[in-house]
Amino acid sequence: MSFFENTRKPVGLGGKLMVAMMNLGHSPVARWGLQFLELAPDAKVLDCGCGGGANIKKLLKKCPQGIVKGIDYSPVSVEKARRLNRAAIQEGRCVVWQGSVEKIIFAKDWFDAVTAFETVYFWPDLPQCFQEVYRVLKPGGTLLICNESSGDSGKDEKWTELIGGMTIYKDIELKAYLEQAGFYEVQIHKKKSWLCVTAQKRGDQA
Repeated sequence: MSFFENTRKPVGLGGKLMVAMMNLGHSPVARWGLQFLELAPDAKVLDCGCGGGANIKKLLKKCPQGIVKGIDYSPVSVEKARRLNRAAIQEGRCVVWQGSVEKIIFAKDWFDAVTAFETVYFWPDLPQCFQEVYRVLKPGGTLLICNESSGDSGKDEKWTELIGGMTIYKDIELKAYLEQAGFYEVQIHKKKSWLCVTAQKRGDQA
């Protein structure tokens, strides 16, 4: 496995290094993306592909009376995320589980928001994953997707060549998959090569 393969599923020492680097490196795009997500102080949030847990920490700060749960299919990432958010876990405001977005272990209609930072590139069956996210969101809930690579640049191809199993989606592709899963009010935001997409689950009466 190449060092860059650890972006997909971090393992071993290289994985631990990669998770630490991602926590630092992805911080600017995450901060930018979070401005498009409105959260109540007591919101319940799920961070899919939570990596080393840096964004869980940001979300806990954004909803100080809320609950933030994280899932990642890398044991290395889960371990790091649990360490970073140990205090919130002890307070009962945070849990981090190893698992796949293809089959989310949480109950339906539970979360006010679901976030996905720098992770949909690696989701194996995007339509199925979006259906699962839709299932666990409350009616009226929001999905936030935030990517450093928008797919608009030819330079993005170098990453898909370096990292097996990586697909960089353009905004129109994500919008189509989201609407196929039942989402509406799909909003697209761009800055430099960054891409942020928000989408809502329909309310009970919609």
